[in-house]
Formats: sequence, C-alpha cells, structure tokens
Amino acid sequence: MEAKGNVLIVTDGSGETAEMAAGIAAALKDSTVTVKTASEFKGNDILPAKAFFLGCKEPRPDSFAYLTLLLKHINLASRPCGVFSPGSREATEYLAGLVCDCEAALNPEPLFSGHAQAVKEWAQSVVSGSFKQARTEALEADHGERI
Repeated sequence: MEAKGNVLIVTDGSGETAEMAAGIAAALKDSTVTVKTASEFKGNDILPAKAFFLGCKEPRPDSFAYLTLLLKHINLASRPCGVFSPGSREATEYLAGLVCDCEAALNPEPLFSGHAQAVKEWAQSVVSGSFKQARTEALEADHGERI
C-alpha cells in the first residue's frame, strides 16, 4: 500500500493520551506519522501534514496555550482532523472548538479510549477524508438534493 503522506498527532502528554496516540500512529503505518506533545509542538510542524490529530485528557491543558493561539491565526481549510481523548467528552468538545477557528475538516466523531478495535478505521477515515463524503451524503439525504 502506498504511503498516505505526513500525519501529525499532538497530545497533552498524559499517559493515557500518549497510548491512544501510539495506537493511532500504529494504525497509520503506511503514512509518515509524527507524534508530539503540545509543549514540543512548533507552528511549522503542521505545515507538511496532510492530516492531523489532537488529543488531551482534560479540556484546556496548559500545554495547549501555543497551539490554541496558532489555530486561531492559521488557515487549514479542509485539512482533515480528528480529535481524541481517554474519556472526556468535554475534552473533545474543547478540541473541536479549536479546530473550528482554523477551518480544518473535523471528523464529527471523536475517538475515546475503550474503542481500540475502531482505531484503525477511524484514523484511516480521518487521513483519507472519507468522513467528509459520508457527511455530505447524509446531508443530501436529509435535504433531498445535492448540496
């Protein structure tokens, strides 16, 4: 299988979140995956990424201050993104809010720990952007016309 490009995973560095990031990276073995903590992240890390993932255990970790600021001032229009957390829906809602500012294409389904069997399918849907097509088809079905 051909490599799917560069992928960036940024986490808060907590143990559970790091484990999830490792699982996502393993699921994307055909891509070049870089995993960084938010405190290690630099703005130019995201530029070569075809897709990116953000993960944290709790909302608003201190280590995300720079990332938060950057995502308010960069245009990542239509770049696929997925958010994940070891179990906090509030954390994924916080991360989804960050992504709205940069106009990335957010997979509407976050990943939570305990769904290990779904990691590969979820991660690959983010990188391929296939969740965008499924969402468009669902909206078209709801409205009875092509959007």
